[in-house]
Amino acid sequence: MNTPLNTAGERQMMGSAITYRQEIALPTPAELRARLPVDEGFAEQIDEHRQAVRSVLHGTDERTLLVVGPCSIHDEVAALEYGKKLKTLADAVSDRFLVVMRAYLEKPRTTVGWKGLLYDPERTGAGDLNEGLLRSRRLLLNLTEMGLPLATEALSPFAMDYLGDLVSWTAIGARTTESQIHREMVSGLPMPAGFKNGTDGGTAVAINAMKSAAHAHHHIGVSSTGTPVMVSSRGNPDTHLVLRGGRGITNYDAASIERAVQSLSGAGTCAAIMVDCSHDNACKQAKRQIDIAREVMQQKRAGNSQIRGLMLESFLEPGRQDDGDDLRYGCSITDPCLGWEQTEVLLRSL
Repeated sequence: MNTPLNTAGERQMMGSAITYRQEIALPTPAELRARLPVDEGFAEQIDEHRQAVRSVLHGTDERTLLVVGPCSIHDEVAALEYGKKLKTLADAVSDRFLVVMRAYLEKPRTTVGWKGLLYDPERTGAGDLNEGLLRSRRLLLNLTEMGLPLATEALSPFAMDYLGDLVSWTAIGARTTESQIHREMVSGLPMPAGFKNGTDGGTAVAINAMKSAAHAHHHIGVSSTGTPVMVSSRGNPDTHLVLRGGRGITNYDAASIERAVQSLSGAGTCAAIMVDCSHDNACKQAKRQIDIAREVMQQKRAGNSQIRGLMLESFLEPGRQDDGDDLRYGCSITDPCLGWEQTEVLLRSL
């Protein structure tokens, strides 16, 4: 299974073109799911979590959806420790919040860099999707067994075939919201999905994405057994907008949220708003998430019922670090995060 079909750097003739590539066989989604299955009880739990998320987004549950966790997971042991702490806290605040853990296994890059546990679990730069698929699915299973709803960002549509049955909420990032492939993918997903506003801070691209994903599509895909197929999706009725700022623009203030709600309503789409307290809203300063979360929740208490969710980047230790041989346990190697103590104090104060 791990034998390259052609060696790296080999010039391979393909028609009249010359390409440089290496191909390594992977298990099919069906094979990986059979190796690491979800039992019936946990499958029912995941369905219940998805329905709970829907209820919050559509306003039939008055709690606030809170998607919280590491920017991206590089250490499964630390992620499981974080999950245990988060589950205890989630139960304690369950009267006000529906807490979903960020379990992000793919990392979108502006140029180049580590692409996430799924692609390069040992962070050597060589990549190992066979190992990454196994470890990613095993991690999601272990977190599911704790009773946590899970969230991820769908960067590769193929990855969702391997892992999506364990996910209760999915994000489509600012860089991929405009992608037709991702809109088609969301139209067939069985869980709610949040489209982030574009990297320029505008909401039009995300609103168009929501409208597209709500409709049926026919597109090229791969079956669970690895066969090319035409996929016919029914449309996803559970999409919403995630405000994350962009290019020096923040959009968590009351005026920005009201404009977004009006645009959503005018387009005939779901007017639920989730505010990403990190990224450009926080100007890449993790601690600013605290003030942003408090301000947004104050807007909700003041009567803005369309605010349905918050997103926070949080890990065991605050800040971030560069990848290397001597890493600080429980500290992000990508975007800076709140530490656990800050996270717990914030959630209880909200």
